[in-house]
Amino acid sequence: MSAPLWEIEDAVRGEGYAVVCGVDEAGRGPLAGPVCAAAVILPQDTVIEGLNDSKQLSEKRREALYGEIISRAEHYGVAFASVEEIERLNILGATYLAMNRAIAALGVSVDLALIDGNRDKGIEYPSRTIVKGDALCASIAAASVLAKVTRDRHMRELALRYPGYGFEKHKGYGTKQHYAAIRELGPCEAHRPGFLRKLH
Repeated sequence: MSAPLWEIEDAVRGEGYAVVCGVDEAGRGPLAGPVCAAAVILPQDTVIEGLNDSKQLSEKRREALYGEIISRAEHYGVAFASVEEIERLNILGATYLAMNRAIAALGVSVDLALIDGNRDKGIEYPSRTIVKGDALCASIAAASVLAKVTRDRHMRELALRYPGYGFEKHKGYGTKQHYAAIRELGPCEAHRPGFLRKLH
């Protein structure tokens, strides 16, 4: 990890925000499974080799980084919003719910939450959005890894509970194989009904 990943947080701390966390989510787009969010507070200028946006990393690399992030973080929180909550609130509302839960799970009072993306209207904490933050900001990159690894593990568990859909492979995303399985087997409880309306 290079120093540029700390520029945003160093600047924010220079403005007087002492306790700063990075927040990211995984699983907004899939047809099945919950959305997962993570919040991470790293010690300032922590170097974690290879830390990057989780989408740019292999599954094996993410798993290795997961353990290192957990051991190096000052605080971290990971939380889900369920399929039922996604249906009730819509995916954006459920994403905010998962993010708020993850920040709450840090167990410390946060001065500022840095949110990956360009929207934070549903965040209940002082926050600031960082577009492409998972590639620009150390704590958001760390949060992206924790959220992605946690959700992938959960989808592998769902694959055991609901065999035949291939959740362990596509993690609930709308692949050709996944659509074929839904047509053959019908949706299961892990599927998001609102995401399947176009499937006819």
